[in-house]
Formats: sequence, structure tokens, C-alpha cells
Amino acid sequence: MTRATTVRAVLAAAVLLVSVFITLTMSPRLGLDLQGGTRMVLQAEDSATVEANRETTDRTLEVLRQRIDSLGVAEPVLTRSGEDRIIVELPDVQDPRQAAAVIGRTAQLSFHAVQGATPPGTEPESKPESEPGSGRLTLPDEQGTQLDLGPARLSGAGVKDATASFEAQQAAGWTVKLDFHKDAGKDWTRLTGEAACHPAGDERRRVAIVLDEKVISSPQVDPSVGCQAGLPSGGTQITGSFSAKEARDLALLIKGGALPVPVEIVEQRTVGPTLGAAAIDASAQAALIGAAATALFITFVYRLFGALAAVALAAYGVISYAALVGLGVTLTLPGLAGFVLAIGMAVDANVLVFERAREECQDRPTRSLRSALTTGFQKAFSAVADSNITTLLAAGLLFFLGSGPVKGFGVTLAIGVVASMFSALVIARALTEIAAGSRFVSDYRGVNGIARPGSVRTWLTRKDPQLFRKPVRWLVVSTALVAVAVAGIVVRGVDLGVEFTGGRLVEYSTSRPVDVETARSTLADAGFGDAEVTTAGDGDISVRTGKLDNDGEHALREALATEGGETTKVRDELIGPSLGDELRRNALIALGVAVFVQLAYLAMRFRWTFAVASVVGMVHDVVIVVGAFAWLGRPVDGIFLAALLTVIGYSVNDSVVVFDRVRELWAGNRKTPLATIARRAVLQTVPRTVNTGMGALFILVALAVLGGDSLADFALALLIGIVVGTWSSVFTAVPGALVLERTTGAPPPVPGKASRRARAPRRDPLDNGARV
Repeated sequence: MTRATTVRAVLAAAVLLVSVFITLTMSPRLGLDLQGGTRMVLQAEDSATVEANRETTDRTLEVLRQRIDSLGVAEPVLTRSGEDRIIVELPDVQDPRQAAAVIGRTAQLSFHAVQGATPPGTEPESKPESEPGSGRLTLPDEQGTQLDLGPARLSGAGVKDATASFEAQQAAGWTVKLDFHKDAGKDWTRLTGEAACHPAGDERRRVAIVLDEKVISSPQVDPSVGCQAGLPSGGTQITGSFSAKEARDLALLIKGGALPVPVEIVEQRTVGPTLGAAAIDASAQAALIGAAATALFITFVYRLFGALAAVALAAYGVISYAALVGLGVTLTLPGLAGFVLAIGMAVDANVLVFERAREECQDRPTRSLRSALTTGFQKAFSAVADSNITTLLAAGLLFFLGSGPVKGFGVTLAIGVVASMFSALVIARALTEIAAGSRFVSDYRGVNGIARPGSVRTWLTRKDPQLFRKPVRWLVVSTALVAVAVAGIVVRGVDLGVEFTGGRLVEYSTSRPVDVETARSTLADAGFGDAEVTTAGDGDISVRTGKLDNDGEHALREALATEGGETTKVRDELIGPSLGDELRRNALIALGVAVFVQLAYLAMRFRWTFAVASVVGMVHDVVIVVGAFAWLGRPVDGIFLAALLTVIGYSVNDSVVVFDRVRELWAGNRKTPLATIARRAVLQTVPRTVNTGMGALFILVALAVLGGDSLADFALALLIGIVVGTWSSVFTAVPGALVLERTTGAPPPVPGKASRRARAPRRDPLDNGARV
């Protein structure tokens, strides 16, 4: 065993030990779509006097944190997103009405002098209303008496603290104690001092505390307070016949009611705990079944070395999971799907290496197994690096341009790419090099799995199909496929999900079966005639409406319960129209940026003709996947966007492998026609494409069958994308490059270092160079 192999083995063992330790001692951080709960996105808005910016949004966040803490929610999470948005996550909250009511108190808290009153049942001289420009208000107090209020004397921003306490010694019962900041305390003393100048019992001796144009308290100043003396900041108490709950609620409103700027709920998602648990179970089953099928497949194809790659695949699973847990990544439903999908794609690097090693053994049958394996790793490295970088670019776009749970998919995919590189280039290489050093493995060529060409390679060598004599005909076929897809988009239209259109989508589970027509007529009778009712999951009912608040959703659920019995909310998504427009715009930007970034990278790594042809193939794949969803009537939402960007990475990945081989062969055979070079490159890389595609297909079929509605569309989009991407990398990108090369007079590529190393591979360490 060489020193390099020893270093790889030690490094692999160390990383695995750390990963196992993290896996056994730490628990994953689940997103709300897996553990159940409510997620809200709040948009801070400008008020008449305050601009919504980073500073005011941060202050608003802290006020909201105090409000939400009063609800008793376990481990709520509040974070700022961008300059003026706040994300609120409430685990285990299934009915968000109370939380929305607390959060939705958006007006600023203010304190007013009472200038007069109109008893209940008495018609005021004029209609009670605000006087524009004066700051004066006419509002009912707690008992319905209309109070004439002067301008606001101080705002809730001056409140330092408000606490509810029980005063047993003075027999005052539950009271609320107020404490103000320094300057606000002086204003409070001045306000109460002016009120104290009026006789006891006079309405003008009261001070009104107003929130959302509603008087939440209007206490009398105690008779012991003298005129112009006022109440000190820290010694102010509001007394009354409060219950414990009323006193706490009043303290909460006073302390937490002073939002620096108003907020609007632009997104709200609620996931039932059963849906999240079912998604975890389904994903775990899909991962186990798909990984087992992938391991059996590569073992069947590559024998012993395939089995060692399966061991490295298992190690990849442990390492990537430990990285997710150790880094504190929140695991969302799309992220979980990305973790499962990455298992199937992790074999790609091993397949590339093994196929190159097979070529070395076929070209030079007398060379040692270890030498062929080493050369395979060297020659495959550029294709492995380029294909993984393109996938990382797609993951980065998902993270920076995606929203909500889709960001989790980008993080998971990126971690999976890095972990798969480590498992292939370190763990699998160490295992296979150790095995290649065994005389038994070297002597019995049928055991190791790479000393003999595979069945696909043998069949292609025997048939030697002339693929690119007329490359234009392949482009005609691809154009026809795109035309069919575009026809679907035009004729059927794209069913944009609620995430892109705005509105509300709620899924219910009923104790008694309810068919769609019955549910639709029941909801129409209840006043929800515009609701779109469909089936979802195992007999569940899905309802999609336009603008619908939480009270309206509650009424809708009650109406459905008259036919279905006990009705449980499984999933709830509310997207405001402005956010829907923004998400739709961001989705188009993400696709545009994806095309540009991939084009720029490919142009840097390859000839411009190869780069343009690869991007044309990528656009071909995107249009066909979108067109297929249009013909099938499937929704296009954020998770579909994640699948689409993954398809882009996969499509470019395939094209990179083919063009990397074209570049290598053309540099070594500069006088050979490019069409012949392209045919050889495609035939040499087809075994890799087939074997890698099979690994991903096993996982995706398992996700489509076992994943339920939550992951079925995601898996379907990727299944279509992988099949179409395999086609386009061979029959769209390559013919496109051949046509473009006819228009340019650029010479063939010059052999580089990689090509020279390929012609003169490094000598086997066990070979002393002697020949007979």
C-alpha cells in the first residue's frame, strides 16, 4: 500500500468516526414542513412618520418576539429576511388565528388626554370620527362611552416595561405596572399632571391608552395625585377589576403594542404534524429502497469494485447527514428530497472512474489493474470536477434566489455534492486501491469488475452506429419535441401554484369520505362559490381560493365538516398577491441567471461552440419539462422550480462529460473529422450515462411511488428531466456543436497537460520498469 493510499485511508477513517459520533449524539433540526407548525412572512411597511428599513424592522422584530412569547409557543423562531421582512416560525401551532391576531395589531400604541365623553345610548352632536390633521380622535372606551381624545402625547415606543402583578397587601387585586424610558417618563408625568387638575370622577381626569384605534384602557388618575404633579414613570399602576388573564393581556398590549412600523402577513403556511411525519417516513423508505437498488446495480455492473463503491455510498450517506446536523442546517421537505436524490447521484464520480479504468484495461490488456485504476482516476478528474461545479452552481442559485423551504434544498444539494466528491475521490479510491493491490483481485479479471469491458460497451463496439453523419436530423427531432412542449404551454396553459399567483390553498382530511362534487356544492352554499375543490392524497380534499383570511378559513372548515364529520387541516398555504408576483418574478430571474451562469462557466472551460450547444440543450430540457407538466395539468410551484434547476444542473453535467471527452480525443487526433471524434466520444461515455442515470432513476421512482403528493411532482419533474437530459446531451448538444463548428474556422484544441499525461501515464509503483 502506497503512502498516498495510506493517507486517504486514514483521512477517510477520521472523517467517518467524526460523522458517526455526530450522527449518534446530535438530532437533526427539522423545518416546520416536517415537524408541523405555522410559518409566517411579515412585510414591514412605511408609516406616516417612520420608514421601514433595516433598523426599524429589527425593532419591530423584537416587539413581535415579546408578543409571541406571551402565547406560550415552544421555541418560536423569528428572523429578519432582507431589509424589511420578518420570518416567524411557530412549531406545533395548527390554528394560526390567535398568533395572527397578536401579530396583526399593527397600529402604533399611543397615550391621549381625555377631553370629554358622550354616555352610551346618547347621540353625539356629530358623527364620532377622527379630525383630519388635528390628531384628535373620538373612540368608545371599554364600556362603550364615546371619548373625545386629544392628540397623542407619547407613543408606545416610550414604554420600557409593563408587568402584571397581584397586589394582595393593598387589596388592589391584579394591576399593571408601567415603566417608561427617561424622556417618555417626563411626558407621562406631564400628561397625568394635567389630567389631575380636573376633579375626581371627571371624565377629563382620565388618560386613554389606544391601540389599533381602540381604547384598551382609560384609567382615572388617582385622587391623591396633585395638579401638575403627575405620576412618576416607575411608580405608575393601572388598577381595576382585572382578572389574571386580563391584566396579563393588557400588559402585553402596552409593552408589545408599540410596533415601530406596521406589518402585513404576506405568506402563511401551516403543516399538520401527520403530514410531516408521513413525509419523513416516506423519504426514509425511498432512501433505503433506492440506495439498496443502486448499490445492487453498481455491484452487478462493477463486481467487487462496485461493492466497494456501495460501501463508499453508505459512507457518503453518513457524512452528508452528519454535515447537515453538525452545521445546524434546517432540514425541510425539499431538502429531505435533495438528500435522498443526492444518494442516487453520488455514484456518478465512481462510474466515471470505473469506465475510464475499463477503457485503459481494454486498450492495454497487459497493464496492471492498479495502474489502470490510477489512470482512470487521473483522466476522470476533470469531468468529475466540471460536472460537480455545474451542480454546485445550480445549488447556489436555489439558495440565493429560492424562497422558504426551497433554500433548504439548495443547501442540502450543495452539501451532498461536496460529500459525494469526498466519498468518491478519497473513500472509494482508498478501498479500490487496497483491493487492486491484492494478487487474487488482479489475477481473476471477472472478480474486480473493471478488467473486462461491460456489456453496454461491448454491444456499442460491435454495432459501431454512425450517429452523426447527418446531425441536422437530430436537431429536427429535438425541435419537434420542443414544439410539442410549447403547444402544451399555449393550449393547456401552465397551472401556476398558489405560491406564484397569490391566494390560499388548504388541504383537509375528513373522518367521512366526501366526493369532490359534494364538497364543492357544500362550500358554494356556505358562500365560497369561487373555491376550486380537488382531491389530494388518500381521499383528502384540497381547496384553493383567492383572498381568504384566517376567520374565513375557519368558516370554510366548519362548512366542510357538515358533510365530512371531523375535519382536520393537513396543509395550509397563504400567499399575498404582492409576494406571489415577487416569487413569480424571482423564478424567471432564477432561470435566466441559471442559463447565463452555466453559459459563462462552460465558455470558460470549453470552446464557445460547445458552451452554446450545451446551453441550447439545457433550454431544450427546461421547455420540455414545463411543457410536460402543462399537458399533464400538474402545478408549477416552488418545489417544481427546485426540480427544474436541478434538471439544469444534471443536463449540463451530462453535456460536460461528453464534451470533455470530445476535447480530449480531438486534441490527440487533430486531423480526424470532428463528426468522427464526436461519435467516438458519445459511444465511450454512453456506459457512464446509462449507469449514472439508472442510479438516479432508482431513487426517483422510489420517491414518486412512496413520497405521496408532497414529493410526487418533484420526482416526476426530475424523472422527465433526466430522461430528456440524457437525450439532449447526445442528440441536441453534440449535433448543435457540430453545426456551429462548421461556421467557425477555429483550429482543433491544442493538447494540454492532461492530454500529455494521458499519453504517458505515471508508472505503477509496483512496476520496476523491467520488460522482456
